[in-house]
Amino acid sequence: MLYQYMKKNVIQGSLITTFRCNAKCNMCNIWKNPSTASDEVPADIYNRLPDGLRINITGGEATIRTDIEQIFENLYDRSSLLELSTNGYYTDKVVALANRFPKILIRVSVEGLPRVNDEKRGLRDGFDHALRTILELKKTKCRNIGFSVVISPDNYQDLVSLYELCVALDVELATSAVHNSWYFHKHDNVETSEAALHEHERFVRALLCSKRRRLKSRLKDYGRAYFNRSVHRRLRGDQGDYRPPCGAGTDFFFIDPWGNVAPCNGSEQEWVMGNIKDASLDEIINSERGREMLERVRQCKRNCAFIVTERHDMVRRPWKPIMWVIKNKWRIWRGQPLCWE
Repeated sequence: MLYQYMKKNVIQGSLITTFRCNAKCNMCNIWKNPSTASDEVPADIYNRLPDGLRINITGGEATIRTDIEQIFENLYDRSSLLELSTNGYYTDKVVALANRFPKILIRVSVEGLPRVNDEKRGLRDGFDHALRTILELKKTKCRNIGFSVVISPDNYQDLVSLYELCVALDVELATSAVHNSWYFHKHDNVETSEAALHEHERFVRALLCSKRRRLKSRLKDYGRAYFNRSVHRRLRGDQGDYRPPCGAGTDFFFIDPWGNVAPCNGSEQEWVMGNIKDASLDEIINSERGREMLERVRQCKRNCAFIVTERHDMVRRPWKPIMWVIKNKWRIWRGQPLCWE
């Protein structure tokens, strides 16, 4: 069933290769709950995944793994797109991966400009390392590079400036929203913020008025503006269904450092469907346990704001983001506030 579904849909698998991390982020307690190298699934286990997936290699900090290059070697030719999420601290490792696997996507995580970033990440000179990594990546043949930022009630003041930096550097800026979940080992993050709403609207306006040089880059900014519609409604505390139906377990899945397969990273506890060391992904999803977890997804009311959900919906119903972007560009031209519905 999974393989038939993949013919119509590019599924994303996020491989949490490790819970070890060199940062001490205040919105994520992975660093307080590290995995051990001996317990983490070996690189060849990922060969059990089907071909054609969009795969995100993440952590913790994935480049801490000594076999990170082997993981990329195993998956590079078999993936529709292979991504690396990193804090960019280990510049030489990231650049080596980009040089060997130039078609990968790389996003370097920051939480704002230097002061805010280093405070939130608890990583001395973290922004300096992240920026140096981006600058070195621009010298490689890897072209799909950029920063990513988790929008929260205490870093919103840097959003517009960070976006302007990305425009000047001609790199991407991916966004997400702060969450509480088993994955982040957090249940006390503040997820709503009246103070952040004005600055976040300025940020979305900047995306809709993109000054990118290339048309493709401007269109990406428009798409990110549409996704940030969900982020904005999350920040203001909307309780309704402000994002599309969740595709956890069908559009995307996660594999933790021990090989457990879960439909998403946003649930309060990890909803384990099975383990990739014991069965194929197709067998896991179609098992009794897998079907039970998919039913939990259908009943979930957490209203997460994750780009992976929005991305699939935008592909299936492209008229929705197109009409939203056109409507709000018209409102900007008329000097009106943005419409978030």
